Amino acid sequence: MKTRIISILTLMAAVFSLSSCSDDSTEGLTRITAYPTIELNGDAFVVVAKGSTYTDPGWVSLMNGEDVSEGVTVDGTVDTNTSGYYTLTYKTVKNSDGFGASATRKVAVVDTTSPYEGVYVTQATSYRLREGAEVAYGSTYPFLILDNGDGTLDVEDLLGGWYCQRAGYGSNYSLGGTITVAPDGTVTCSKSFLVGWGDSHDDFSGTYDATTGTFTIKTVYAGMDFVQTWVKYVIE
Repeated sequence: MKTRIISILTLMAAVFSLSSCSDDSTEGLTRITAYPTIELNGDAFVVVAKGSTYTDPGWVSLMNGEDVSEGVTVDGTVDTNTSGYYTLTYKTVKNSDGFGASATRKVAVVDTTSPYEGVYVTQATSYRLREGAEVAYGSTYPFLILDNGDGTLDVEDLLGGWYCQRAGYGSNYSLGGTITVAPDGTVTCSKSFLVGWGDSHDDFSGTYDATTGTFTIKTVYAGMDFVQTWVKYVIE
């Protein structure tokens, strides 16, 4: 009996000892922290004309109700003399526990003097045909077409965003390609490549309506037909 009482007392002492250590280990630590936030003014995707001046719409950053917007740093620049995509990353100041926040804005610079170059949007009524079953895109997806100046055009995604945007697989699943528009509006594709799966299109056909700036495209890929309408985004 005496041995049992001693064992119980020893166990209780150990529990109190651990409890005391736990309290000491958390002493002085911050239990509540104020996280910084950031909200971009304007759109997260912006299209500007080549040769123009890009003015950032700005941002608002708050921490614990205080405006800390002046502490935000921006990584990246926009070269309005060169067509293409530019990504700007905005980083807030960090709080006392080392936590910060960030946001990104993508800027597309396009040559408005080219009848073809620009940001295009795949219309929601576009669809994929697989084994006789149609599945609509259901939403609009933007992508870039660049004019190479030699009669050819580089298209960011001949699938109009099906995998990279609609399915959320990312840019490696864009079917980038080079197309040519004939004087009668016939569109042909000379090459394409999809990095993620390491392959290219099976077949391609299309037309271009110069009046509306619209492409009507059918890209055959992996045995499926991607029937699309691409409408050019107009810079206001």
